[in-house]
Amino acid sequence: MTTGSAPVPLTPAVFAILLALAEGDRHGYAIMKDVRTPQGGGVAMGPGTLYGTLDRLMRDRLVEESGLSDDERRRYYRLTADGRTALAVELERLDAAVSSARSLGLLPNGSRS
Repeated sequence: MTTGSAPVPLTPAVFAILLALAEGDRHGYAIMKDVRTPQGGGVAMGPGTLYGTLDRLMRDRLVEESGLSDDERRRYYRLTADGRTALAVELERLDAAVSSARSLGLLPNGSRS
């Protein structure tokens, strides 16, 4: 997740999926619904993008299947400790960018120094 000492920004799809899973275990369709909302990142993704990204996140050990099941067709996913760390690092990076934009007067409630 890092190159040298700088964190590598997450793609919008990865960020939105990790954010959706931060609230708890979710199955694929619930993740797709969550990520479409403005609070979830506003990312519209189809099943191919979702499951391809989930496969990559599982390979990278950021997400795992939870084993939870309420329907034999649904697989539930959850964040791993590394996934929570990656999400926290990305949130810090984004927070720093927003703070910078505010200090430049690019966002409301910002002031120029």
